[in-house]
Amino acid sequence: MNNHPSDDKTKEQKESLAPLAEYIIDSQALFQQRKEILIKHNGAFYRLRITRQNKLILTK
Repeated sequence: MNNHPSDDKTKEQKESLAPLAEYIIDSQALFQQRKEILIKHNGAFYRLRITRQNKLILTK
């Protein structure tokens, strides 16, 4: 049986996220074809955007 270290990491990540599964929101649902959205938190606005490398950046 092959046991690759990255397989263990993925399994651990899935297990740690399991209690939060009902709170997972797909980024496509948040962005809806946009590249950035604003999030209001405690009266302050934060900008969440998708980069050219398809990563997420959150800035205040």
